[in-house]
Amino acid sequence: MQRRHFLKNSIATACSLALPGCSRRAVPPLPPGSLDGGGSPLGHRLRDGGAFPPPDETRRVPVLIVGAGIAGLSAAWRLKREGFGDFAFIELEAAPGGNARYGQNAISRYPLAAHYLPLPNPEARAVRAVLADLGVLRGNPDALEPVYDERYLCHAPQERLYRLGVWQEGLIPHLGVPKAELEEQRRFFALMENLRASRDKHGKRAFALPLAYAAESPDWAALDTLSMFEWMRKEGFTAPSLAWYVNYACRDDYGTDYRQVSAWAGIHYFASRTGRGGEGAGDTVLTAPEGNGWLVDGLLAQLGKTHAPRCGEMLYALTQTPHGCRAEVWSESRQQSLRYEAEHIIWAAPLFILPHVAHGLPEALKNAIAPLSYAPWLIANLSLSEAPLPGAGQPLSWDNVLQDSPSLGYVTATHQTIRVASGPTVLTYYNALSSPAPADARTMLLATPFETWAENILRDLSRAHRDIRERTTRIDIQRHGHAMSRPVPGFRNALRRKHLAEGWGRVHLAHADLSGFSLFEESNYWGVRAAEKILMAQGGRLKERLA
Repeated sequence: MQRRHFLKNSIATACSLALPGCSRRAVPPLPPGSLDGGGSPLGHRLRDGGAFPPPDETRRVPVLIVGAGIAGLSAAWRLKREGFGDFAFIELEAAPGGNARYGQNAISRYPLAAHYLPLPNPEARAVRAVLADLGVLRGNPDALEPVYDERYLCHAPQERLYRLGVWQEGLIPHLGVPKAELEEQRRFFALMENLRASRDKHGKRAFALPLAYAAESPDWAALDTLSMFEWMRKEGFTAPSLAWYVNYACRDDYGTDYRQVSAWAGIHYFASRTGRGGEGAGDTVLTAPEGNGWLVDGLLAQLGKTHAPRCGEMLYALTQTPHGCRAEVWSESRQQSLRYEAEHIIWAAPLFILPHVAHGLPEALKNAIAPLSYAPWLIANLSLSEAPLPGAGQPLSWDNVLQDSPSLGYVTATHQTIRVASGPTVLTYYNALSSPAPADARTMLLATPFETWAENILRDLSRAHRDIRERTTRIDIQRHGHAMSRPVPGFRNALRRKHLAEGWGRVHLAHADLSGFSLFEESNYWGVRAAEKILMAQGGRLKERLA
């Protein structure tokens, strides 16, 4: 199907789904709102070959960090923590944080993308060190079960699932599920527990997080040749309830249908996490009204104003020199081009941008970056005058998922405020556009108007909340065209990963794209690793290795 026909049909379908039912009851008008994202104008200017004036100022720095998402912030934090502050820090967007940015209104802060951090594994030492520096992890960061500030531990009730007209506790379907399917679920999760405990002859875990600590084994590597769907069929896992849940998990973490996710990545979702907390924390998650925005604010506070990223600055040309790197940067606020001459550059921006700006980039590195594919997402924050009616079954929870829905459900931004359920609230609605091909989904994401998206969202949520339209006072929609890299079969190709990890001379790659999926632990690992390589190159200034 040609893209224009796909787009026309998609929007027509979306509009038809948004039509009110046959009831004569008056339908309230759409609430006001906004439609943001979909691509930075500066980024599109670069993509479309826009010209930039020659630099009229040169700045010389030992280190330049490009990109202020979690990877860039982690790199800057690591440098500063070791007493190295002679670096410049730039960011294309108007605010730092990348996928951990957040918004705020009169009701609450709310996430614009990532909304939680699972308790980190023991091997995620850099993540634990960040949490200790922020005062959220207390005591020894290397403890098996550290103590966490209970204000950031997700409060109960944590999760619920809407199916068959009732809310059930947890996200794994169980109410009304046949006994044979429940038995298959038990068999699947028992196998995941066995894989979680699996180690190679050197004691390395098969599925570790960060990924760099995972064992390499031909048997486990073979999982990367199959999709998660194919592997489940091969292993005899066919129960509809289990298939739905595994697909939900892949869409939730990777923005990709389990028919397209590598079986290795699909299993990694279930078998990689071992983090736990003391004093009743168990294996819950860390969260806040602003999602992972509290981590962004905490890292920025560690850096201080002097080392905060300069936003609205875009690197548009990058070359290697005999003694370092030369970066030409457009400053939107100053409407001028600058030149940075740096001994080292930490590239903490998405990898697909690098071939567009790097002159002389080796073919091997271009070929390693080329297969990357990115999942588009739609995220909406609905401001409500009152929390939605709870419905039958479990009460309003932090994470609320509708089984018979194209979306991933919503999280309640005010859940962590420890207040009574009544009163205004914000629901953050997530939709991974995983059914069309990513390029087609991006086209639809950009071309579909606010009114269609808003009608779709309200129609979807009305499955469980008949009062949602009456209670919604505003809808703010955020589009992410390249939200995260997709771990499709073959993403763990050893040669490709080797080229990415080596980087390009004094340009050190530091982004979750190097791992093949977008998780906080991966972003943090690559940012810290790049910073530590530079610290070692700067006369061995490194006191302790965290990555």
